[in-house]
Amino acid sequence: MSKNQITINKKVTFSGLGLHYGQPVKITVLPVSADSGIFFNRTDLKKSPPIEANWKNIVPANLCTKIANKKNQHVSTVEHLMFAFYSLGITNAFIEINGPEVPIMDGSSKIFIDGLLSVGLLVQNKTTKNIKVLKTFEIKNGSKYIKYEPNKSDSLEIDYVIEYNDQFIKKQSFVLKDAQNSFSQIYNARTFCHQEDLEKIFAMGLAKGGSLDNAVVISGKKILNQEGLRHKDEFVRHKVLDCLGDLYLSGFFLSGKITCKQGGHELTASLLNKIFENSNNYSIENSVDNTYSKINKKLTYLERVERVV
Repeated sequence: MSKNQITINKKVTFSGLGLHYGQPVKITVLPVSADSGIFFNRTDLKKSPPIEANWKNIVPANLCTKIANKKNQHVSTVEHLMFAFYSLGITNAFIEINGPEVPIMDGSSKIFIDGLLSVGLLVQNKTTKNIKVLKTFEIKNGSKYIKYEPNKSDSLEIDYVIEYNDQFIKKQSFVLKDAQNSFSQIYNARTFCHQEDLEKIFAMGLAKGGSLDNAVVISGKKILNQEGLRHKDEFVRHKVLDCLGDLYLSGFFLSGKITCKQGGHELTASLLNKIFENSNNYSIENSVDNTYSKINKKLTYLERVERVV
């Protein structure tokens, strides 16, 4: 598989509340040259080295994905923005952020994707590196597990199951055969929680910025959001979104198959660590052919949507 690197055409800014810290925060996504990668920079901190969006920089966190630099300066809740980059094929971007957490926006990746597409994508004149994971890997934690299997496909299939002992979600499953090119099926699925869990979450010092504007809240046999669900299985779709955003911290567009039950950020991070802990587990190749016939082409919103939907 050959694929060109992509950045955005011009900068775009997003502002909102952080879900867990509850602080107003602004991020500005800037275009950068090929081979730059994706980095976050805490503009509110002095002498803050940029933080690469990479699995090696994941640090322990509750209910989100957090990355940090060697000074332990961190950015948390990166998963929804990382999913937006993954979905649009963005490989190079520099994110200036004036707080410790990416804003939650509406609880999904929709606003990020719409904003990035509104400024246009720029296909660059270098191809991405292809990774081939050579083995099957599985991480278990009680009844929870995530499994990666290599196959001959150039795309990533994900098969996800969630099961709750409640009166509303119960058991849901969702399958994407070609995860990146099917992002429109899950990009607007919102984060969620049960009302009875909120007291415990608040006691952990989290969800200070949470509201019905950025999360689906389940109470017994109903949800509290007046507008209802965006999908009848929005909950499992959001879990797939989170998983794909976290997997993009691999630094590659993985192919193969992911099977997951009751997964979460910690489980996905453990999978990435397991894969990359030994260089014998994978091989990396440079692409030589260009996917797109026109290099440095500015993709409009409609062109990108037509390409992937």
